[in-house]
Amino acid sequence: QVQLEDTGGGLVQAGGSLLLSCTASGRTFSRACRGWIRQAPGKEREFVAAISPSGGSTHYADSVKGRWTISRDNAKNTVYLQMNSLKPEDTAVYYCAAAPYFLDIVVRTTSQYNYWGHGTQVTVSP
Repeated sequence: QVQLEDTGGGLVQAGGSLLLSCTASGRTFSRACRGWIRQAPGKEREFVAAISPSGGSTHYADSVKGRWTISRDNAKNTVYLQMNSLKPEDTAVYYCAAAPYFLDIVVRTTSQYNYWGHGTQVTVSP
């Protein structure tokens, strides 16, 4: 059974930092694009960041660019999202996802991700 376990969420004050982690089990995702998508209350899911299988390419939503960093450790089947300078508008449930297309690409469309974690809540207080 394939599972993505996303962890690291919590309550933090504006300006603070959090590190999200997502470890996969049941299969290797070393050849899959890994991404983070978030969903705020009453809003649709929103692409946040993605990293190519090799780690050589990344892409970020404009709203997080310069503040956050996505990285991966294929040996651990894990992807990370370092979130700095958090803002109240970053409050959402964050989902990790994988798109195993066996190409060294970055997937920016949420509907193209095939595997999803259960989500971890991030709440940023003013």
